[in-house]
Amino acid sequence: MKNEIINIYPDTLCWIHDYTYAYNEPLTRNYYSHPAFDNYPVVGVNWKQATAFSIWRTRFMNDFNRQNARVDAEDFRLPYESEWEYAARGGHDNSPYPWGGPYLRNAKGCILANFKPMRGNYLEDGGVYTVKADAYFPNDFGLYNMSGNVAEWCSDIYFENAYAFTHDLASAIRYDAKDDDKDAMKRKVLRGGSWKDIGYYLQCGSRHWEFQDTAKSYIGFRCIQSFLGRSLSDIQK
Repeated sequence: MKNEIINIYPDTLCWIHDYTYAYNEPLTRNYYSHPAFDNYPVVGVNWKQATAFSIWRTRFMNDFNRQNARVDAEDFRLPYESEWEYAARGGHDNSPYPWGGPYLRNAKGCILANFKPMRGNYLEDGGVYTVKADAYFPNDFGLYNMSGNVAEWCSDIYFENAYAFTHDLASAIRYDAKDDDKDAMKRKVLRGGSWKDIGYYLQCGSRHWEFQDTAKSYIGFRCIQSFLGRSLSDIQK
């Protein structure tokens, strides 16, 4: 067994690091502490921290379950990009966006996600930077902001030609890069696009990457659990 201590507190200076010549000091001071941002997505967390948080969350939940005579829960973890894409599509297998598509606006002209409209009219979609995690309409699986707001870490290492050799039933490319590995082996998949990205990156099939030890003001994450085929209420009965 190998133990590793990882500090998971976000990099509060990411708003300044990413944009040197911009007045983002109010976000640096308030984003992680002011109640106005309580329901906003976490940013400034690298891939290692997001993975460590998932492990902590599993242990925290299982401690609660054992104290209440319940069975252990399935592990929380970052999604593989195939799982992320399935969840993002919300049952619309042939549509480019979580809401279907093919447009980024609805019939009334309202923008459907938080991104960079046109040449940079950030205010047009209702938020200059991030917005609340439940902003806009959810997809048909009930998931909010699968496209836009913040890009999301996936478990997979990034390969440009991953579709050429992954299995179609259980697509996952796992590799825990060491500090002395080549930089190409430290790339992790990003999905969904963010508030600073153009519409292309909001498509369910668009792929991007960032180094696993990098924290950005436009990258967040969400945890998932593998479905075991039964709900907790069935087990408790």
